[in-house]
Amino acid sequence: MTVHHLSPEILSAIEGAVGPGGFTADAAGMAKYLGDWAGDYRGEALAVLRPGSVGEVQAVMRLCSELGLGVIPQGGNTGLVSGAIDSKGRGLVVVSLERLNAIRQIDTENFTLRADAGCVLQTIKDACEAQDCLFPLALGAQGSCQIGGNAASNAGGVNVLRYGMARDLILGLEVVLANGELWNGFAGLRKNNSGYDLKQLFIGSEGTLGIITGVEVKLFPKPVQTETAYLGLASFEAAIQLFNRARRDCSDLISAFEIIGSECIELARLIDPGIAAPVSAPVQVLMELSSGPGIDLNTLLASFLADAMEKGLVTDAVLATSSVQARSFWAIREGLVEGQARRGYHVRTDLSVRISDIPALISQARHFIANSHPSWIPLVYGHAGDGNIHFNVLPPLELAEHHARARGAEVIAGLYEIAVGLGGSISAEHGIGRSRREEFWTGLSPTHRHMVAALKTALDPKGLMNPGCLLPATEILS
Repeated sequence: MTVHHLSPEILSAIEGAVGPGGFTADAAGMAKYLGDWAGDYRGEALAVLRPGSVGEVQAVMRLCSELGLGVIPQGGNTGLVSGAIDSKGRGLVVVSLERLNAIRQIDTENFTLRADAGCVLQTIKDACEAQDCLFPLALGAQGSCQIGGNAASNAGGVNVLRYGMARDLILGLEVVLANGELWNGFAGLRKNNSGYDLKQLFIGSEGTLGIITGVEVKLFPKPVQTETAYLGLASFEAAIQLFNRARRDCSDLISAFEIIGSECIELARLIDPGIAAPVSAPVQVLMELSSGPGIDLNTLLASFLADAMEKGLVTDAVLATSSVQARSFWAIREGLVEGQARRGYHVRTDLSVRISDIPALISQARHFIANSHPSWIPLVYGHAGDGNIHFNVLPPLELAEHHARARGAEVIAGLYEIAVGLGGSISAEHGIGRSRREEFWTGLSPTHRHMVAALKTALDPKGLMNPGCLLPATEILS
């Protein structure tokens, strides 16, 4: 049985599962759950359920399994690929984890933390800092994204270079399966070589295999010193050469290495007109080192930059002399993302290539835009230290949005082709969701598809978990 409307009997059963304040089925109450942060997607749902405990999540999934009701798990709804929003009218409910928002435990002796899936990332980071610990996952949306969503999407961010993706930071998960059963994968162990590592199935699964209700993560000692520099370079080739030298000379003390094309600075000024890049150069790099005590970090970075300037890799450099100045450098990187959203619709990509192929990716992509879409404006920035480049493109302001979106699909297809041609990926950290599903699925080998289908069928035989996200459900279940 598939539900296409919620009868009074079903509404009564939902209320029994989550309580009278735990759901809404009216348009006004559901509105904030059915639109994404960037304004690119609007969705539909029969209801939004807000369970307040793990037991209520289990009750919800048992009910949905019985009714054949599709479920969209939702965290902070900060994703950019329509992973938590469906516009197809398939008769789905959104299950928001926002009421499961407690930090369950901080263990400073073992450097671990357990939290409900709905706990906001910034809340976790602040709680760790108060205990002189660091949870290094750092995203632009950290003030509203939730740790369960970070796990489900395998979030990245600016510190991947040193600490890895969310996948590398997670020790254990607690998951409610499609039939309502609870899997407790908590152990607190750094090493556990006992068969299949089941948590990895759910990390990056985008809610298609179960609902993550709890997350256990690694913590690190809080750095006691940080040095931040803003650099000017002549080219992206020089930026990658600089990074290679930095990896050797500064080793694992590098916590961030961000590249920014100078064309992005005007976007940051849309958020703060007072923003000014501290250097004038076609390519700019935001580089950060951090460490514990006992290392003269300032001298190390200053010496490295002096050598890089002497060798002609760096044309200009400003080393922050205070935390306030360092924050002003980061405001450029954060503001340019917000500025694009404020300007309106734009092509957004999240490409990944080998670090050595970054200059080729940018060169080919710019050539493609200049020749095929000459009135569009390319923007280049990203986490160069891990091969992740956001090559975004702004349509002409005079172009009507519906025409821009139609042309934008051609732009995206061309950029994806370039990345794949270099042996790269169409998704470095944002995930697949619904917006990239077809490109993802058609790019898989038959063997890869078979293995994915087998996992999906085994854990979600009725196809109720986030249908239409990541996988084309009709092909998987046929």
